[in-house]
Amino acid sequence: MKTSEFDYELPPELIAQTPLACRSQSRLMVLHRADGSLEHRHFSDLPDYLRPGDVLVRNNTRVIPARLFGIKEETGAHVELLLLKQDGDQWECLVGNARVVKLGTVITFHNGELKAECIGIGDKGIRFFRMIYEGIFIEILEKLGTVPLPPYIKEKLNDPQRYQTVYAKVDGSAAAPTAGLHFTPELFETLRTRGVQIEEITLHVGLGTFRPMDTEDVQEHHMHSEWFMMDRQTAQRLNEARAQGRRIIAVGTTSCRTLEAIMSRYGQFQECHEETDIFIYPGYQFKAIDALITNFHLPKSTLIMLVSAFAGRQAVLNAYRTAVQQRYRFFSFGDAMFIE
Repeated sequence: MKTSEFDYELPPELIAQTPLACRSQSRLMVLHRADGSLEHRHFSDLPDYLRPGDVLVRNNTRVIPARLFGIKEETGAHVELLLLKQDGDQWECLVGNARVVKLGTVITFHNGELKAECIGIGDKGIRFFRMIYEGIFIEILEKLGTVPLPPYIKEKLNDPQRYQTVYAKVDGSAAAPTAGLHFTPELFETLRTRGVQIEEITLHVGLGTFRPMDTEDVQEHHMHSEWFMMDRQTAQRLNEARAQGRRIIAVGTTSCRTLEAIMSRYGQFQECHEETDIFIYPGYQFKAIDALITNFHLPKSTLIMLVSAFAGRQAVLNAYRTAVQQRYRFFSFGDAMFIE
């Protein structure tokens, strides 16, 4: 299977640069897996496709100001860090100017209010740092860091909260779980009144979600691991739903990967706090989800492969061609799909 088999033509003007004024007024393409047919609706119409007893699983991670710009103490070189994963005061980071960062390199941020000492070298621009500071790290990060918008977004985001879901609460992501950006509190209330059950898991979005493919052979791609968790009560309720034959619907690819990682590892939902590097592409047999809410993803990405695994590559590529013809908005601030 080749990465190029998941390519498609996308006019640059269809890459959404800013969020809509109202989250739920984005467009919604409904893809029916049974016959590949498509419907064109708005996201606020989603309740028309859910039924009492359905379980909607959302990722409650919160994007942190994970991008830091600093100076290498030794030479004054500018260095950019993207914080990926935390282990106490140690962080795994993607470094924008990695060649100048060696073991022992110290990077200073904002006149020394925060320093980062390189304590490990990874591949493809990954470095491990020990953070040196006084006080509470997340408060320092909120002051010194910036929200790391994807590189294809060129416009300034006036309200950083628009790159957070309305239910974000667990700090740790370097990127938003963007399928959730379309939801409003009012829409969730409508779903609850119609008997839809809402559950939450956490996966901190990192390189496993957004790093581009750099191999032509799909199976040679190595997924970067990401941390996730599910609590005991959520696991019990999801197991009950499966036993009763009720649909489990993932809000986004990160929720999907979390649910599938747990089911693949344990054969049921259960309490866990660990990491996953699960890579889902066509041929994968889904074990956890029955439907998927997702955005339109980059060509030749692991995410379009996941969606293709769920709905079929030809059906997905046809849907994407139709979305281009119908002038849908693509990527993080773009429109959505519901795949039944």
